[in-house]
Amino acid sequence: MEAPVVLVVDDDAAVREGLSELISSIGLNPVCFASTQELLASWDPDEPGCLILDVRMPGASGLDLQRRLAASGNTKPIIFLTGHGDIPMTVQAMKAGAVDFLTKPVRDQVLLDAITVALERDRLQRATADVAKRNVELLELLTPRERSVLMEVVRGRLNKQIAHDFSISVVTVKLHRSNAMRKMQVATVGELIRAWSTLPRHLRQARE
Repeated sequence: MEAPVVLVVDDDAAVREGLSELISSIGLNPVCFASTQELLASWDPDEPGCLILDVRMPGASGLDLQRRLAASGNTKPIIFLTGHGDIPMTVQAMKAGAVDFLTKPVRDQVLLDAITVALERDRLQRATADVAKRNVELLELLTPRERSVLMEVVRGRLNKQIAHDFSISVVTVKLHRSNAMRKMQVATVGELIRAWSTLPRHLRQARE
């Protein structure tokens, strides 16, 4: 697995240098930028890791970047580190999903603990995304009727109810259900529901 990167965005060169040394001291890979524009010009958003953002910087602020990432569907974990924080700003950042909102100067261990939480969140989000991607690929193996039957199973409908709704026999429903579950690589309805819950909403709601 690719090693995670801790991306630091701060317009103060001394802060960037200090954070870089601290992050490197625990074996992590820091990459520093002087502005959000500089970050966006060279950053691979699919790279594993987290962000440490100053709030107030020339150009786009850290909060601006948080909003931009959220709008694009990017859930990269963010730690805010600022010398100019206030309660409304903190509430705004945390409600938008920030891992933490820290004020300079910050104790080394407090920041390192926040980084640990952020990297673990990123790891879990990636694992969840991988499972969802795999289940989407498996779903594509189903025929339209198999998918429709499976959706009814997830809704808790009985075979005879599905047969009535689709004007087919119970035996045919059982065949579609068996084939669909085999293709989705699940053995029980419980496993099916868990797999189904990982799918994007538009696929879970799509009907034949």
